[in-house]
Amino acid sequence: MNAADVGPEAPARFPQELMYAAASQYYLEDATQADIAKRLGVSRATVSRLLTEARKHGLVEIRVHRPSALEEGPLAAEVAAALRLERVYLVPKVSGPALGPWLAPGLARALAGVGLTSGDVILVSSGSTIYECAREGLGQFPGVTIAPAVGGQEDPQPWFQTNETTRLLAERVGGVPSYLYAPALPGPELFYSLQHEPSVRRVMDLWGRAKCAIVGVGSPPVMRQVVPAFVPRYADSLRQAVGDVCSRFYDRDGEPVGYPGSERLVATALEDLRRIPFSIAVAVGPEKVGSIVAGARGGYFNRLVTDALTAEGLLTAVR
Repeated sequence: MNAADVGPEAPARFPQELMYAAASQYYLEDATQADIAKRLGVSRATVSRLLTEARKHGLVEIRVHRPSALEEGPLAAEVAAALRLERVYLVPKVSGPALGPWLAPGLARALAGVGLTSGDVILVSSGSTIYECAREGLGQFPGVTIAPAVGGQEDPQPWFQTNETTRLLAERVGGVPSYLYAPALPGPELFYSLQHEPSVRRVMDLWGRAKCAIVGVGSPPVMRQVVPAFVPRYADSLRQAVGDVCSRFYDRDGEPVGYPGSERLVATALEDLRRIPFSIAVAVGPEKVGSIVAGARGGYFNRLVTDALTAEGLLTAVR
């Protein structure tokens, strides 16, 4: 459907007087749709459509106010202090299989605090959480450059394809995508060639001057149901890994953990993540608590978006 067909300028399906009558009775008089249908002599389905059209054409405005307890509450401040983060953004308890709709409001608030302007660079990692958030409304930041923080992967799941996450996020925020046409873990010869490929080099150069990064936090590889195909989850070295950011693994102290071939990983280096002014981790769930704590110790992000339940688990873990 074309946006022009549903915007305020599109022709109304019903007379404005009828939409106003239905909306005023429903929203101002607390009348039920059944009552309105009787009064107006229409069906309940028509009343529902009248209310929808009234919102589309600006006759009704709905505001949802964020509870102050989540805005600047003590729990967020306690977690930030405990993990030595600059800021923590809390959302209510996340439930259900889709994380994006729950976490996106917190990420939107985090991005609003960055002060992004045209020409700034935002990096995005792979992972289902970041992919789902990229599909939601996160605000408008025209002219910002969106770039992958890690190369693409062979796995069929879309959240492993960072170019797709980049495209989605750029489309949603009004940014400019910069795609990385390189696998996450190329062979030795290809890895050497990619260092001299102009299109790849252009994205790698963005890693060093990014103002913001949006990253997921992975749980210990041996505990995951799905890991990228290139990660040897049962490698001896990865037994010490408690999490990762951008497929860069680390131990419980936040120290890097390598694995066979990791020296060829096409991804933002952990030391580069430490230098990014606004590095926002988005993670939720009890299985992520240890990973978040260790990632914060390593300094791989300085802001966190999570839910209240995970926040309480983080406090318990560091006490």
